[in-house]
Parts: sequence; C-alpha cells; structure tokens
Amino acid sequence: MTFTPAAAYRAWSRSEKMLMSGSVLAVVAILTIVASLLIREYASATDSAVQSANNVVQLIDADVQRNAELYDTSLQGMIATWQDPEVKSLSSQLRQLIIFERSTAAPYKGDLVILDETGDIVADSLSVIPRQDNFSDRLVFKQHRENPSTTLRVGGPFKARWGFKDWCISFSRRLPSPDGRFTGIASASMRLTYFNQLFRGLNVGKNSTVNLINAEGILLARQAEQPDRYSVGEDFSQRPTFRRILQQNSGSFTAVSDLDGVTRLYTFSRVGELPLIVIVAQSRDVVYAVWKRNAILVGGATSLLCLGILWLSYLLGKQLKLRHIAERELAELASTDGLTGLANRRRLDQVFQQEWSRGMRSGKPLSLLMIDVDHFKAFNDRHGHHGGDVALRSVAQTLAAAIRRPGDLAARYGGEEFLVVLPETDLQGARVIAEKIRTAIEGLPPYAGDKHPVTVSIGIASRLPRASDRQAQLFTDADNALYRAKHSGRNRTEFNPPPEMA
Repeated sequence: MTFTPAAAYRAWSRSEKMLMSGSVLAVVAILTIVASLLIREYASATDSAVQSANNVVQLIDADVQRNAELYDTSLQGMIATWQDPEVKSLSSQLRQLIIFERSTAAPYKGDLVILDETGDIVADSLSVIPRQDNFSDRLVFKQHRENPSTTLRVGGPFKARWGFKDWCISFSRRLPSPDGRFTGIASASMRLTYFNQLFRGLNVGKNSTVNLINAEGILLARQAEQPDRYSVGEDFSQRPTFRRILQQNSGSFTAVSDLDGVTRLYTFSRVGELPLIVIVAQSRDVVYAVWKRNAILVGGATSLLCLGILWLSYLLGKQLKLRHIAERELAELASTDGLTGLANRRRLDQVFQQEWSRGMRSGKPLSLLMIDVDHFKAFNDRHGHHGGDVALRSVAQTLAAAIRRPGDLAARYGGEEFLVVLPETDLQGARVIAEKIRTAIEGLPPYAGDKHPVTVSIGIASRLPRASDRQAQLFTDADNALYRAKHSGRNRTEFNPPPEMA
C-alpha cells in the first residue's frame, strides 16, 4: 500500500506526455499556419511573375502587330498600284516612285519587291531597274503559288542577299487575278535586328530570356543573344518545352529548359493572327528570390519559436515532475516511521479504515496481527538505544519481507510494537503468516554476540466487518491475544477466535 518515488515518476510521466502532446499540437498548428501562408505567398509570387511576363508579351505583341499592319498596308498599296493599268504605262522611274510611295518607313525595313509567277523581281524598292534575282526557291513563294488565298503570310527567317545581308522575315501577299491564276506576290522584308533592339529594352532578370519563334518552331530572335550556342534559324520544334508551347496559343507553365537545364517560368502568346510566338522565360531563382528570402527568415524564426516552445515545455514538464515526486515523497515521509521505514500510526489508521469499509462491501474477513518484541527493555539495557534501534529495524525489515501481497500493510504501532493488517484473510491464513513472521525473526543473527536472540510474541485477531461492529474491537481482540502470548512464555502466537467461531 506504499507509494514509492518510482511509482510517482511513472505516474507523472503520463502527465508529461500530455503536456508534450499539447506542445507538439501547438507547434504543428503554428507550422501549418506558416506553411499555408508561405504557399499562398508562393502562389502570389507566381501570379505576379506571370502578370509581369504577360505585360511584356502584350507590349511586344502590340509593337509587332503595329509593324505588321504597316507592312501589310504597304503591300496592299503596292498591289493596288501595280495592277493599275495607268501606272503600267508610266516610265520606269515614275512607276517605281508611285508603286513604293506608300511603303512603310518603319525602322529596320528591308527591301520591298513584286515577284512574277516565276519568282523574278518585276518591281524593286531599291532600284528603278529591278535586280536580277529569283526567289522561287523560297518556301513562302511556293506556299503562295500552291494556295490561292490572298491573306498575309509571314516567311523566313532568311539571309538577305542584298543590302545589309542580315537575318530577315518577310510579309507577303499573293497578287490577285480575275481567273485565280497565280501571277506572283508582293513581299516586304523586315530585318530581325528590329526584334533584337526591341528586346534589349526589356529587363526580365538574370538568366531570363525573351524569345520570338515562328509557328514552325524556328528561332527568330532572343534577348541576351548567345551566337555561340543558339542562333537565328535554329529549329526548336522537336524540343519538349517548345512543342508544348507550339500546341497552345498562350499560357504559362514551369519547366526545365531544354537548352541549358535552368528551371524557368514560361509565359507565351501568339502575336495576333500572325504565325509568330513571343516567349518570356523567367528564371525560377529570379521569380522566387524575394519569396525565398522571406521563407528563410520566416521559416527560421518559426523554427526557433517552435523549438523554444518544445524546450520550455520539456523543462516545465521536468520541473513539474520533480515537484510531483517531491510532494509524493513528502506525503510518504508523513506516513512513514522514521526509524523502521514502515508505515506510521497515521498511515495505519487510514489503511485500516479503508480495509474495514472494503470488507463490509465485499463480505470478506479482515485480520490483524499485533506484534511485540520480547524483553525489549532488557535488550535496550544490554546494548543501549543504538542496539535497540538496530533490532527494531531488523524486525521491521523481516516483517516487510514476510508480507508479499500489495494490500497487506506492516506498521509500527509504537515503541517495540508492530501491527500487520491482512485484508481478505481469514483466521487460518493469518495464523500461517504470523507463524512465518515469528520464525523468521527468531532466526535473525544475534546482535553483538548476544546469547539471547530477538523474538516476538504475536496476537492474532480476525473478524468479518459489519456495520454493527466497532472497528476498535479488532484491535482489542488482537491485544488480548498478544497478552496471552506474552504470559504463556513469549516467542509464540495466540489468537482470539472471531465472534462467529466463538
């Protein structure tokens, strides 16, 4: 029935687990909230980057479409003038002036020509007398010849054969004819230097690029040109990233670049109805640089906070556990005899009251052993108080060792007297235990060579607790039995039969 510090420690460890569980739940809640905020900020950074890239794409789209419209206006003017019968009757110099009067004055404009059905130049913006050149080998010319549509086509890229001799694209229309017969095309070239110059004014960040490709996946222009790696005219149509772009008109996605292995956020859009696609490829490191810095700061601060909560909870649990153990130890000391380590009179009264009540409920007997050390005064006289204390401690240890059930209690009653409470034990069982105790004490080694061994006399009493009985009567019965044992020669056991056996 005693409560040891180890038991207190185990009992409190459950409370400590509850405390730590609460702290862990709080930490999980904090981490969940912070993680959700960081995820939301990540999505916000993505949306912001996509919006920024879309602004760049729309700016380029608007500029390219405006120039395409200027070129188309020039082509339509050239065609209308070329097919005017009155113009054909004019001199070559005047005819050239009129045909190309409406041609665009846009920067980076290349030459404007009218080609006949064989691909020869019949009207030239660079010369009154058309240059001797044939363009029937160009893909856009073949497309016009095979397709009767007179809509605007974009061709290239190709290297200019005259003038600047740099990379160009062409805007062209098929010459209309009443019978639908192919009679030639009107074509205007644009130098791709225009796009390079346009892109240079855009700042999309380190390791980020702005690209222009045509609908066949051919590179037309690229910001931060790298001639040694990627050149105009290179075919990217078979690369996974560009194939994904070519399958859609516009959109945004994140992927690892097929060109240099850098992870980028791709935002792209087709330029109006033209077969041109603008691609803004932003480096992920640039897009999420601010978010990453904030995530490190917030994550670090949150981690320190959570570690602090867990550490303080651990320290608090440890201190509360030590306090709990100390309180239990104090309670144990308050109910323990200081000399023998057995239960004291206060603890004895509590346990006896509990067991008497339990016996009334269960209908099982309660037995009591009253033990007195024989000739203890003479022993004290021979060996002094120290020797007497040693003898009492030996008797107490023997008592404690003789009772094994958790419900049994051995207590010091006063002086050299001890009591043993035996719940749910009848008279016969109590006699067996009493004789075991007497024999064990008799067998203790003599103290300091004393020829008189330490012995005890034991009085046994047993009752079936009833509400009508007085609890003190069991003590009286045990005391009477002890009296008979002492007057019958000591070192023996005597019992008082219960009322139902008397």
